[in-house]
Amino acid sequence: MNHTLTIPPSMAKVGRRTFLAAAATTAVSIALGRDYGENAAPVRYPEPDVRALDSRFNKYKLGNSPIRRLYHSKDMLWAEGPAWNGVGRYLLWSDIPNDVQLRWLDEDGHVSVFRSPAGNSNGNTFDYQGRQISCQHGPRNVVRYEYDGTVTVLADGYNGKSFNAPNDAVVHPNGDIWFTDPGYGGLMNYEGSRAENGSTQPYQKEAVYRIDSKTGSLHQVTDEIFKPNGLCFSPDYKTLYVADTGASHYADASKSIYAWNVVDESRLSGRRAFASMEMEVGGKTVAGLADGIRADEDGNIWSSAGWVGAGYDGVHIFSLEGERIGQIVLPEICSNVCFGGPKRNRLFMTGSQSLYAVYVETRGAHIC
Repeated sequence: MNHTLTIPPSMAKVGRRTFLAAAATTAVSIALGRDYGENAAPVRYPEPDVRALDSRFNKYKLGNSPIRRLYHSKDMLWAEGPAWNGVGRYLLWSDIPNDVQLRWLDEDGHVSVFRSPAGNSNGNTFDYQGRQISCQHGPRNVVRYEYDGTVTVLADGYNGKSFNAPNDAVVHPNGDIWFTDPGYGGLMNYEGSRAENGSTQPYQKEAVYRIDSKTGSLHQVTDEIFKPNGLCFSPDYKTLYVADTGASHYADASKSIYAWNVVDESRLSGRRAFASMEMEVGGKTVAGLADGIRADEDGNIWSSAGWVGAGYDGVHIFSLEGERIGQIVLPEICSNVCFGGPKRNRLFMTGSQSLYAVYVETRGAHIC
């Protein structure tokens, strides 16, 4: 397709450099698709990039809620681990390679550096006492930030070996912390500290762990999938969902989200494939990777999705039966999601170099 760029009369007196710069910006927007810049055109409701793939998703769409890009920076390298703080009314997230945590304030949209250095943190969450939990790629730890400003290392290894690089964490109402250890931070200096042996299993087999809140003891709950990444509980805490991103390093890995029964609030049983990341885009069957996942109050799973391209990358929503019923299309790879806002009805999405949000007609099942 050929595009002819004509200078409108209103810009006749604009300098050549200014006009060419604006034209270049417009050309980039056309190439990338939707423009989220300051001068972007208004969105015609209903939001076209919140898409119902099944009639069951219609009830979760709001007719007058656009996808908003709340923050973007060319200096941000990989936005990850969003977590909503209900008391402070802020959204916290990590920029792993830059070794910082950032904070977006609900009251005025102000963004600032919340913590630096941050141990090349990835996933963040808050426990039921409001304390921040972070998975650190650098020192390969799971830590808790205390009210007095000190940092408590909750777990730093298993069976005498270092973790690979803890990735994402969730908190059970009984206080136990469940987290994944797929090892990405241990595979590249860019996000943590690379293992010297260059192995795809830098220190030990990738697994999911549980930290007992009463005793502080650490338990491996499963190592049945290749690279357990994002995880979340069902609304009743009787099911644990985990995204497997092992296809990034293992040829036999399935691009899927798995589910287990939670037994006695401490063990897992009955592993099963819950949802496939395969879908048809433009007449072709493609499959990207799920990363961060969260459940809404009805038990649907909202999964970040990426590494395919336009029409796929963003958020995929799966029903209780594991069927894809909806999609939120973003112009960047989406790394993670969380529900937040005063009513927990706003979906925050970290996408490569940006933070996005959209209101939905449901609420997050858990505190963040």
